[in-house]
Amino acid sequence: MHKKIDIVTAIAALTLEEKAALLSGQGAWETAAVERAGIRSITLTDGPHGLRKVAPDAEQFSFEASLPATCFPTPAALGSSWDAGLLTEVGEALGAESRAAGVDVILGPGVNIKRSPLCGRNFEYLSEDPVLTGRLGAALVRGIQSRGVGASVKHFAANNQETDRMLVSADVDERTLREIYLAGFEHIVKNARPWTVMAAYNRINGVHAAQNRRLLTEVLREEWGFDGLVVSDWGAVADPAAAVAAGLDLEMPGTNGVSAARLVTAVRAGEIEEAVLDQAVARLLTLIDRTAEPSGEADFGRHHDLARKAAAESAVLLKNDDGILPLNAGARIALVGEFARTPRFQGAGSSQINPIRVDNALTALAGDFAELSFAPGFLLSGEQDPALLTEAVAGAAVADVAVLFLGLPEGEESEGFDRRHLDLPAVQLDLLAAVAEANPNVVVVLANGGVVEVASWRHHATAILEGWLTGQASGGAIADLLTGRVNPSGRLAETIPLRLADTPAYLNYPGPTYGERLYVGYRYYDAKDMPVAHPLGHGLSYTTFGYSDLRTEVDGDTVRVRLVLTNTGPVAGKEVVQLYVADLDASLDRPVRELKAFTKIELSPGESAQVAFELQERDLSYYSPDHGRWVLEAGDFEIAVGASSRDLRLTATVTVDAPVLAKPLGPHSPIRDWLAHPTGGPLLLKAMSAGQDASVLTDPAIFRMVESLPLSRLAAMSGGLLDIDLLLETTGR
Repeated sequence: MHKKIDIVTAIAALTLEEKAALLSGQGAWETAAVERAGIRSITLTDGPHGLRKVAPDAEQFSFEASLPATCFPTPAALGSSWDAGLLTEVGEALGAESRAAGVDVILGPGVNIKRSPLCGRNFEYLSEDPVLTGRLGAALVRGIQSRGVGASVKHFAANNQETDRMLVSADVDERTLREIYLAGFEHIVKNARPWTVMAAYNRINGVHAAQNRRLLTEVLREEWGFDGLVVSDWGAVADPAAAVAAGLDLEMPGTNGVSAARLVTAVRAGEIEEAVLDQAVARLLTLIDRTAEPSGEADFGRHHDLARKAAAESAVLLKNDDGILPLNAGARIALVGEFARTPRFQGAGSSQINPIRVDNALTALAGDFAELSFAPGFLLSGEQDPALLTEAVAGAAVADVAVLFLGLPEGEESEGFDRRHLDLPAVQLDLLAAVAEANPNVVVVLANGGVVEVASWRHHATAILEGWLTGQASGGAIADLLTGRVNPSGRLAETIPLRLADTPAYLNYPGPTYGERLYVGYRYYDAKDMPVAHPLGHGLSYTTFGYSDLRTEVDGDTVRVRLVLTNTGPVAGKEVVQLYVADLDASLDRPVRELKAFTKIELSPGESAQVAFELQERDLSYYSPDHGRWVLEAGDFEIAVGASSRDLRLTATVTVDAPVLAKPLGPHSPIRDWLAHPTGGPLLLKAMSAGQDASVLTDPAIFRMVESLPLSRLAAMSGGLLDIDLLLETTGR
């Protein structure tokens, strides 16, 4: 067991130069050590869905030069499991492999919101919704850290595009930032207590994330209670002194002493106090104390089985006409598509894992059917090969069912750049059309990290199974699903639009302007009542589920919701019960409905289960920049429960009481806010009546023209008859 550090004594023994050196890396992946003070180095490595530890004998930097590890399904897939328990298991395995490899911190999970389906790194993120993201992200963190390894929740914050990621400023209003882009981080920090948070590359409203005091200190630490270490993304620090002053603790990677020298100069010049460095060093030493010694060997066999289970739980059955799936064991099946033999199972960039092994569907399905043929159909290079097309069509024509393995080529989605479209390659769509003409019984299995457009070609497919990038065990998992050994239970963690032009950020992405505000993903499509290919939460099963007996109870600002879920179909299966809330009496703009709770339940045929949710004040509130906090308004709320954001089976209306909260008043507050204020309104009317004609405020026709007039303008127009200072003093302003 590592000897614990006496943090106070250790810091007192360090020189200024040693303190500064500790706050940036020693090389690419290790922190600096000060042996005479008993301070050891710790190792950080890439994640988030596998361990990417660079091999000790690697001669140069390469994403491929890493030690073998289990490649679990990417977060885009895991998010579609809607299963916190499963993600805890995956986190435990990640932690175990990290600890066995001598890794102290694994850089993940990635919990940025999928603002646009074009984001090149969407395969590393969980969802378009902050509640789903927060619950699943917290589960991963708990699992990782239960093994004595730190998680690093990233990328804090509003890192939603790869284009110019080190240059762009995410210009987003405070309410949107809080409700959409910070809420997932907040839940994880408060409920899972991650040991580290990673500051992002981008700026937020003009200020670099890595030197944003409001974000790193005021919000993260003072408001949310974060007690861990803030580490930069690799190369994200523009000014080391400004970053440490703002609340950053560790700059990575190392800068060969340049950043340390800058910190020493800043302290000696009086730019920052040495006590600020002491605080950052104390956080680093706390992290070192939290990490466990390397221990044991990873159980790669068990982890492969877990990866297969996770992949199967995450795949989403989008379409299944005529119950074509699961496939009949006595059928003649034609597998078409190179991905059946050479699976695409992970994304590119810093999360790229060197897998222990890779399963493919062609091998996994051998022996499951009366006949099984294979034709590659297309080249991975994307080039058209007429001979391959002819061979694939001929094989499909004599089969009972043709199963096409389609997806995005490896080079189309990666860290570092964004996608330009949502389309499958033309060579694959041509293959699909030709096979469907030869055989109407077509099953499409997709392999992609970000969503792809399906509306233009889904008429060619009797069934569509969205497999995502499902890790090294993807072949076995797909075989389990196609044969019915596993009943599909994945649900979409992001909306699939009809076309790219329909997406919320279409005119703003990529770029700095978050003009869509709160209306990200399903919030946008629901607000516009816009059709989509498949909504958030959608996913079919080989069985069916009935919802009944919805009951609600209001106890103060707590709402308890109960219902009965029944498996009404022929086989065992899992259903994701989703709860959405709508504020029916909102005094301001709010989404039509928002996901607030969910649970995944397994039932045998005919079995029923009680499902219970408990909503708290926060679940019914909005963030008010005027008050600097979350606000609950009294009134009616609709509780809707169902199988997706567009498949709501049961609804109920509850009435919740809350104190009236007036807006803060000031000289620039509009007249309407002054009149709505319980104290300011009567005072203003009295002052106007005493000094001039109050009809400006009481005549509806006139009031509609002046209600947005700031008080200061009204006072100026009164010719000095309206004493604005007296009004402000009387209302406590």
